[in-house]
Amino acid sequence: MIVAISGSTGFVGQVLKKRISALGWTVRIINRDSFALSDKDFREQIIEGTDAVINLAGSPVSRKWTPAYKQEILDSRLKTTAKISDSIHGAQKKTSVFISASAIGIYDAINTHTETSRAYADSFLSEVCRKWEQEALHVENDTRVVIFRLGVVLGEDGGALDKMHFPFSIGAGGKLGSGKQAVSFIHISDLVNAIIFAIESPSIRGIVNAVSPHPSTNAEFTEKLGNVLGQPTWLTIPVFILKLIYGEGAMVLLEGQTVLPEKLLLEGFKFQYPTIQNALVQIYR
Repeated sequence: MIVAISGSTGFVGQVLKKRISALGWTVRIINRDSFALSDKDFREQIIEGTDAVINLAGSPVSRKWTPAYKQEILDSRLKTTAKISDSIHGAQKKTSVFISASAIGIYDAINTHTETSRAYADSFLSEVCRKWEQEALHVENDTRVVIFRLGVVLGEDGGALDKMHFPFSIGAGGKLGSGKQAVSFIHISDLVNAIIFAIESPSIRGIVNAVSPHPSTNAEFTEKLGNVLGQPTWLTIPVFILKLIYGEGAMVLLEGQTVLPEKLLLEGFKFQYPTIQNALVQIYR
């Protein structure tokens, strides 16, 4: 099995690369140098001959959104995905499956969402996700396309917990704003297993919500994290502070989506860490 991965230096990509290598599969890394290749060389050297292509590339959204950075968020997803899609389309032997990332930020913060939901948010992030997905779906007539809408990814060495661990570990953690916003999360191990499950399951195609079956809230998440670390969580981080730090990007922290992994469950995927308690205990104990 030959698998090409973009975004392999990111949090998810690093764990996925190790897991795939442990299976004995061959990994082809798609990095900045790869994307700088001509379309012909990129297709022949990177995409041709693959069994699966996994696209995780994209600049992080957890920083202040200036107009220039918003453009970077968009371009880093659309340009890379378009190059991969064009190469898959032009390949003599098509890859068997193209798995491309998206985010649950596409959904609104009002409804509960399965993969059939069309209740999308009216926001910059939702617009980015819709355009991002469309670039990947351009090749759905050439290969099986799976779009993973990622929730909040939890793991020990990166992701959402990376910047949170230190303040929480010294008793300086707290809920964000009201704390009522939903937190639809997934443990990094479950996410990586789900990606491999999708590669090996020909029946899976289209949108897949990559979240645990038991969504949390920011208040519950805060309480559970404090309990696991043995620290109080009495603080509340005011909304205006978050907006001062992140600008428009604060919406990622203040507006959560309630999302369910209906497709994965129907296909028989088993979550190892289905609750926020399970996930945090595994990570910190």
